[in-house]
Amino acid sequence: MFGKKHSPKIVRSTDESFETIIGQSTEIHGQIIATQSLRIDGSVTGDIRVSQTAHASVAIGLTGVVQGDIHAQRLIVGGRINGNVFVSESVELHDSADIHGDITYGQISIEPGAKINGRMVTQANGQQGEPTTGGQPTLLQSVSNQALPAPASD
Repeated sequence: MFGKKHSPKIVRSTDESFETIIGQSTEIHGQIIATQSLRIDGSVTGDIRVSQTAHASVAIGLTGVVQGDIHAQRLIVGGRINGNVFVSESVELHDSADIHGDITYGQISIEPGAKINGRMVTQANGQQGEPTTGGQPTLLQSVSNQALPAPASD
């Protein structure tokens, strides 16, 4: 009755298996090129790229920190990213996610509490990279602490 209330999770948990796990006590400096799913619970300084022919995910665990850009088909974030994210399929941001950089995505799920400091760019064509729609990026910008205009009166 007086216990801590748990907010419902919006992002479903994933049953993904990860062939490579970078442990909490591991620190890597340099670019990572993966052909299979990768989980990061430690620290990576450098870009992460998943082969476009691989159907693989990158997961950043609660203790995971990435200082660099990420290029992947799917991304699951519970930790911190300082860099831009380019994801051709789906991004899942859990409540502990903290991203400082732009997110380019096909689909996105965001739990309440996730932090994003950057632009969110939707990708209409389903290709990885810097997408455009008719030559112009489609931007979804967050609006915070701004008053909404009053509705027009008849």
